[in-house]
Amino acid sequence: MKWLVASDIHGSAYYCKKLLEAMDEEQADKLLLLGDLLYHGPRNALPKDYDPPKVYEMLNSVKDKIVAVRGNCDCEVDQMVLDFPILADYMVLSVGDRLIYATHGHVINKANPLPFVKGAYLLYGHTHVPANEDCGDFTYLNPGSVSIPKEGSDHSYMIITPEEIRFGKLE
Repeated sequence: MKWLVASDIHGSAYYCKKLLEAMDEEQADKLLLLGDLLYHGPRNALPKDYDPPKVYEMLNSVKDKIVAVRGNCDCEVDQMVLDFPILADYMVLSVGDRLIYATHGHVINKANPLPFVKGAYLLYGHTHVPANEDCGDFTYLNPGSVSIPKEGSDHSYMIITPEEIRFGKLE
């Protein structure tokens, strides 16, 4: 199974379209979204081509491939327009024999982790900065941000399979 992992679309129709194009190019089986899908939030500038209705239409078109968790900018009204669940604070998935704890990162994160199974991946967005960091008992992974990258990083996503973890760049 090949997962394309992305976070922090923040209502950018331009980068949502680029993300779905990357999903096709990568031939990903599933799209794991780590929250902050439609709203840009009070601390961020408007992302390129800010159009939440267009974003939810695009995401709903691939709803059967999406697994998502709630971000700090997501709320119940977002769930009313999205045809896939987004309100879970975290979820546990497996890729091969490895457990993945997926969350947005504003509550559960490397400074405030759950009691993970040794060797698990803690996967979250929120910081808008890509990461792949060994934290001893677990590995912290962050795909970066689709639409509002920070600290000089690229508009990015992550590919996870049982054999590899790698970053992808949205042009």
